[in-house]
Amino acid sequence: MASLEIVDVTNEARFALVPPCADPSFDHRTCDYWEDADRGSKASRPSWLPEGFTVAEGDWAEPTGGSSENPFAPAPRSESNPFLPAPKSASNPFAPAFKEPARNPFLEERPGSLADNPFAPSRPARPTIDAEAPRKLQLLGRGLGIFGSYASLLLADGEAVVYCQFGPLTAYPRASRLRELYHELPDAPLPAVITCVATTAHARRNGYALRLVEEVCVDLEGRGFAAVEAYPEARAREDSTPAARPEFWIRAGFRLAVDDERYPVMRREF
Repeated sequence: MASLEIVDVTNEARFALVPPCADPSFDHRTCDYWEDADRGSKASRPSWLPEGFTVAEGDWAEPTGGSSENPFAPAPRSESNPFLPAPKSASNPFAPAFKEPARNPFLEERPGSLADNPFAPSRPARPTIDAEAPRKLQLLGRGLGIFGSYASLLLADGEAVVYCQFGPLTAYPRASRLRELYHELPDAPLPAVITCVATTAHARRNGYALRLVEEVCVDLEGRGFAAVEAYPEARAREDSTPAARPEFWIRAGFRLAVDDERYPVMRREF
């Protein structure tokens, strides 16, 4: 009997445990399909992953537009123009003396930070994702300080065998767009969504994905959601669908809320 453990993907060490998809053309670790409704992709993009899952300083920093280190690049243009007339002097002996504006104590900047209020309760520091972390981890960490984690792993004997991505509907624009197609779905309260659940090929048929989905649903109910939805692809191959199949969600306690031949909506209410 394998020893099972469920962990949240909230830092780079946990992100490094996320297993690749069974189909090598897809990848959970670089997928932004649900987060970007217009240009998102499920495709495997190795350039998004640091070698060995070790992020070196600056590897994932976005271009800042600073000075180029290319010795062959042309020198920056000078702002001075020798053909322009010399600027006129700002002094005018006939102009009235400049008067300083009236002092406004509310606009003054005081040196140093404001003193802490010893009588106010201290706020715990909110968890954040480092700005140089892999892009997918940054997407998973967008709501970390308010909502909590957006992904979990099930470990069997220390090996990650199931990955599950979830969160509020507002975190996944493509899910929102898909949901707008079905007017029979309730508008309020907005559900949480499970966008992805996938088991590694060698660990299938052990009930691991069902176990993780159940724990995620309990977690989402504890966060205040009244329902959770999933949007599987009814005709997709097992390896090519990260959202499982409708029959899986039935076994997980969901019902068929919208019967669509391509993208049915599965819903579980608490």
